[in-house]
Amino acid sequence: MQDETAGPPPPWTSQDSPQGARAAATLIVLRDSPGGAPPQALMVQRSSAMAFAGGAIVFPGGRVDPADIVLAECLPHDLPLQDAAARIAAIRETIEEAGVAIGLSPVPTAEALGAIRAGLHGGLPFGAVLTEHGLTVDLAALTPFARWCPGRAESHVPRVFDTRFYVARAPEGGPLATVDATENVRLRWASAAQVLADCDVGREVAIYPTRRNLERLALGGSYAAVVAHALAHPPEMVTPWKEMRGGEAHLCIPDHLGYPVTSQALATLRRG
Repeated sequence: MQDETAGPPPPWTSQDSPQGARAAATLIVLRDSPGGAPPQALMVQRSSAMAFAGGAIVFPGGRVDPADIVLAECLPHDLPLQDAAARIAAIRETIEEAGVAIGLSPVPTAEALGAIRAGLHGGLPFGAVLTEHGLTVDLAALTPFARWCPGRAESHVPRVFDTRFYVARAPEGGPLATVDATENVRLRWASAAQVLADCDVGREVAIYPTRRNLERLALGGSYAAVVAHALAHPPEMVTPWKEMRGGEAHLCIPDHLGYPVTSQALATLRRG
C-alpha cells in the first residue's frame, strides 16, 4: 500500500491512460427543475452482482470500447482522439443504461431510440447503428467536467479506470428514461443535494468519486451554472492519495479543481 503520508502522485498531463488503467466515460445528464430549484441529475443504481460499484448509485457510463475509437476517428472534430472516443462512449452508455439520447441529430423518435438501444444491447457498434438510422452525433453537446483515475499510484488496486466525466442537458420532450435492468436495477432523477442527503442517512450508497462530484454539482443552482463552473475548472486527472490528518487516515484530492470537499476519513468511505 502507498505510504499514507506520501502526498499526491505526480500530475498526469497525457491524454493517454496510465499503464494498466482502462479508459472509461461517464455522463452527468441534468434537467432544470421547475420554480428555479436546483437541477436534477440522472442516476442509476448498479446491480449488487457487479464487481465494480455493486449496489452503489452512479451516473451512467462505462468503458471506452475499440469501436468508440474507430467512430471517433471517422467523425469531424478538433478534439484529442481519446477525448472524442470517451464522449462517444458516454453517449452510447447513457442510451444503453437509461434510454436517453444525448447529442444525436436529428433527435430520434421513441421508436427509433428503442431500436438503437436494442441494437447496442445486441452488440452492434454504435457507428453502425447511427448509420442505419441516418443519425449523426454532436460531440460538442458534452462539456468536460472531470477526469478521475483512483488507484493510479497503488499497485494493489485490481481495477483502475481512467474515467472522463462530462455534463450535458437532458433532451426536452424525449422518451422517459428507463433502467436497463441488467447492469443497473433502478433509475432516479434527483438534485445532487438530495442524493447526498440520502447517502448520509443510508438510503443510497455512493463511492468516493461519485460523492465528490455530487458535492461539486450541488454548487450549481442551474444547468448553466454547472457548465460555467466546469468551464472555469478545466479537468485535470484526479488521483486521490492517503494522508494522516488529525491522527486519522484520510483520502484526499487536490484543492484547486472546484471541489468543496477535498478529504474524507478512510473509515467512512467506499472506494469501489
